[in-house]
This record gives sequence, structure tokens and C-alpha cells, in this order.
Amino acid sequence: MTKLLTAAAVMATLALAACTSTGTGVSPSIGTGNAVGTATSMGMNIFKASIDARCRSELEQQNAWRLVRVAMTPQQEETAKTKICGCVSEQAPQQITVVDMTNAAIDPNYRKQLVVKVVAKSLQSCYASLKP
Repeated sequence: MTKLLTAAAVMATLALAACTSTGTGVSPSIGTGNAVGTATSMGMNIFKASIDARCRSELEQQNAWRLVRVAMTPQQEETAKTKICGCVSEQAPQQITVVDMTNAAIDPNYRKQLVVKVVAKSLQSCYASLKP
């Protein structure tokens, strides 16, 4: 998982660097903006997958979740986890900056802290918004 997040951060950083190097969103070495967009999209998708995994782990540790899931079937529990952690993953891009992604590409400890920070900021609000 750490290797995937590292790769995502590196791709996103390179893609962002390519965008800023020409001011047009098209890097001369790439020739088209599509490659940059694809790299950025891939990086963010991998970041979101890391956020989802951390969210599920954090959710399992919450007492409120443990109580609520007792009344659920396994399918209902998975559906609820998917909704809650999907919400957290969707909020993740709004909570990180270019500086965050650059630092995450360079420093594995920063990367772990960034994922923890993003999940912590969103988990409670997403959980609360999906309660009946």
C-alpha cells in the first residue's frame, strides 16, 4: 500500500510540475495535456484507495460503529462502509494541496501522516451524514 501511495504521489508531482513548467498545461516533453491529466488522475485514484483503506480501518476501531454494525447483515455493513469511506475519499482532494502532494512524494512519513490527517478530518462528518 505504501508503495502505491509513493507511486501516486510521484506521478502527481511530476504531472503538476509539467503543468507549471509551460503555463499551458502541456509539457513540451509530453506533447499533449492528456498524459499529464492521466498521470494526475492515476495518482489521485491511488491516493483515494489509500484513504479508503485507512478509513475502513479507523471505522472498525470506533465504538459507535461496533454498536451499529451488530444490527446489520454483512451486506448492509459493507454497503455502509462503502458509503462512509466513499464520502471520505471524495472529500480527500479538497483537503490536500500541491505542497502536500509534493511532500508526500518525497517523504514516506509525511505521506502516512497526510492520509491519517485527511481521514481524521472527514470520517466523523461522513459517518454522521449517513446515519438514519
